[in-house]
Amino acid sequence: MAERQVAELGAGAACVGWNHCGRRLAAGAVDGFVSVYDSQSQPSPSSKWQAHEHAILNIVWLPPDYGDAIACVCADGTLSLWEEVSEDDQLPTWRKCKVFESGNSHILNVQFGLQLSSLKMVTAYSDGQVKVYELLDSLELDKWQLQAEFQNITDPVSRSGKPACTSASIAWSPRRGESQQASFAIGFNSDSPNFNSCKIWEFEEAHQRWLPLVELGSPQDKGDIVHAVAWAPNIGRPYEIIAVATCKGIAIWHIGLSAESDGSLSTENVAVLSGHDGEVLQLEWDMGGMTLASTGGDGMVKLWQANLNGVWHEQAVLDCNVSH
Repeated sequence: MAERQVAELGAGAACVGWNHCGRRLAAGAVDGFVSVYDSQSQPSPSSKWQAHEHAILNIVWLPPDYGDAIACVCADGTLSLWEEVSEDDQLPTWRKCKVFESGNSHILNVQFGLQLSSLKMVTAYSDGQVKVYELLDSLELDKWQLQAEFQNITDPVSRSGKPACTSASIAWSPRRGESQQASFAIGFNSDSPNFNSCKIWEFEEAHQRWLPLVELGSPQDKGDIVHAVAWAPNIGRPYEIIAVATCKGIAIWHIGLSAESDGSLSTENVAVLSGHDGEVLQLEWDMGGMTLASTGGDGMVKLWQANLNGVWHEQAVLDCNVSH
């Protein structure tokens, strides 16, 4: 298969994000500029503008149900939402919809999830706080309401001041349906072990609150720093699969769909994948939830799959350090 260049990123590119259909790429730069590329056309950006005065650390596309819109996490701790608008015969432009100020703590990450007809946004903060917002009007991306605020701990006794967090990873459950409760997984990189471990939170409709469902980690690993989290799409499996990257490798977890007799969900660590030389920066699943891609600080991209016996193995490797 012939290679085709889809985007030409500048030297200052700091982060990128593909939209949900994989046809548009948004890139954030250290100078605060955002560039949007249309992969079906030329490798130069179709739009470019300065979104922040400081470096952009992360870019996340909103679900396609809400048009072409992105969220930008900035190095100054703020979060901005932008949407593409077209007026008459003019070329599309990007309009700032909303800015979430940082306050006493910085916003580290953001992810969006759908629950029935409602869009929810989870933000993680440098003091270990987790905030969940709900969009009030699907046509107005500036109208958000704070639904909940809590810390990523399961034991209230473990509250011991505010931790110093440098990063956070969030993954919403891809399952959608009237009988599905909204849920997401989140883990931190902080100086407090109680906050670090990946936990699944679920929204309880009866009392309108978020509750911790399960903590992913063995007793000796629960304080490990979490670098990345990815929740696999589920097409007919009797369990969920979540990948969690720590300093010990990439743990593959199976989570039962039905509660046990004591009300808890069963969890099983079925594999720990190693192969990156250094920190794992990002995890992504394919649309079928069968192949996991991992990106490491060693410049390698690895693809992982399980065979028919359920044994996980390295399927392919891409060395991004090699110049073409």
